[in-house]
Amino acid sequence: MTKLLTGIYVFVLPLMSAMHACYYSDASDSRAQATAAESAMDSVPGRADINYLLGKFDPATRSDFITVGKPYTDKPGMLLRKEAFEAFKKMFEAAEKDGIGLRIISSTRNFEKQKAIWEGKWSRFEKEAPGAKTRALKILEYSAMPGSSRHHWGTDIDLNDLNNPAFEKKGKFEKAYAWLDAHAHEYGFCQPYTAGRTSGYHEEKWHWSYTPLSRVFLEQYNDNIKDSDIEGFKGAATASEIGIVKNYVLGINERCK
Repeated sequence: MTKLLTGIYVFVLPLMSAMHACYYSDASDSRAQATAAESAMDSVPGRADINYLLGKFDPATRSDFITVGKPYTDKPGMLLRKEAFEAFKKMFEAAEKDGIGLRIISSTRNFEKQKAIWEGKWSRFEKEAPGAKTRALKILEYSAMPGSSRHHWGTDIDLNDLNNPAFEKKGKFEKAYAWLDAHAHEYGFCQPYTAGRTSGYHEEKWHWSYTPLSRVFLEQYNDNIKDSDIEGFKGAATASEIGIVKNYVLGINERCK
């Protein structure tokens, strides 16, 4: 009887030890995965930073932004979030293997850069659209109000050309657009301004967004920014009347949300 109990004890003890080790190993792995996920979320700027969401910062001073140089762009001063740029480089290389050329012609634009674009058009369209709301809506066909542009976040890029016909049938970049439409999602990119939406900017075949980050920022924007926060430039008083957040910031391709 003693020998039997001893045998059982000898057999069960290592088994219990293994189960115990396995349990704590799994628990440790789960904790490590949870910690990694939390760290990844904590590394996303703008989680509670209104100024980041509104583009009121200098991307050149931030360690999470990087300069985009040749061969990815021919323009100096292009900056992107590091994650977005790394993803673009992979997409760029894959496109090149298929004979497709992709060049970034616009990347991060902070509040001040967007303000310069907006106010330039505000003056240009003064005679064509003297009323404030009418003029703002004219500009909003293709340009965002400062504080409401996705380009603020360092996640969005304009590629190759700023005219839709260049990407359409017989256009210079027809094949490039077809390639992006088929493959960009494989690298995390999505076209936010497609045809057929009920609100927002006109279609922009050149505009692509790195959604692993831009989805996070869009959710934060929706949770924290109101139309009344869009201010500090000519025509800003029309933001609430037009419904900038609902109709323009959120008025994007559902696949990009």
